[in-house]
Amino acid sequence: MPPGARARARAETSRAILDEARRQLAREGAAALSLRSVAREVGMVSSAVYRYVASRDELLTRLIVEAYDAIGEAAEGARDDGAGPRAQWRAVWRAVRAWAHEHPAEYGLIYGTPVPGYAAPTETIPAAGRVGVVLAGIVVAHGDPGAVGGWPSVVRDDVLPELARPVVVPAVVAWTQLFGTVGFELFGQYENVVTDRDAYFDAVADAAATSVGLPAGR
Repeated sequence: MPPGARARARAETSRAILDEARRQLAREGAAALSLRSVAREVGMVSSAVYRYVASRDELLTRLIVEAYDAIGEAAEGARDDGAGPRAQWRAVWRAVRAWAHEHPAEYGLIYGTPVPGYAAPTETIPAAGRVGVVLAGIVVAHGDPGAVGGWPSVVRDDVLPELARPVVVPAVVAWTQLFGTVGFELFGQYENVVTDRDAYFDAVADAAATSVGLPAGR
């Protein structure tokens, strides 16, 4: 087989493995993910799958990075620099929420219950930060650090270095509010509590925008 064809065949097999792993993730959850089961479903002997994925943990890492990248791309694509700061902020929040509803199993993998026996390696960090980078960019461009105050300095100095220091803690709070609010909705924590999910979500987004110093208005 020519080298180019071999590379394409390997890429196709790797993609088939990841696609099947994602299906099993949706059906059975991350804790039950099995390389043997994935190999069986894609028509491989179990020993052959290790040529493409060294372990279950490596498979989980690939799924995690892809999920972070996908939600990050959704956030990046939602920001419109020509819109007002509040509209930009709200659009990014809404894009994250929409992605989570379209991919609940993958959202649960990256923001839900930790997988027993698995620790995410440092290679997941850049992808994990993409949504935060988009939100921080809006704050850098439009925020007023003078409107923010009263927060203790409890975040590492290398976290969000592009932001004025008074804004860093509320920015981290806003980041956790985003994913916490989405997770609570996605996993049924607002049943019999929140009657209008859309309006509630936008209200939380606006409150977070105020907390990081974005101006009122559009």
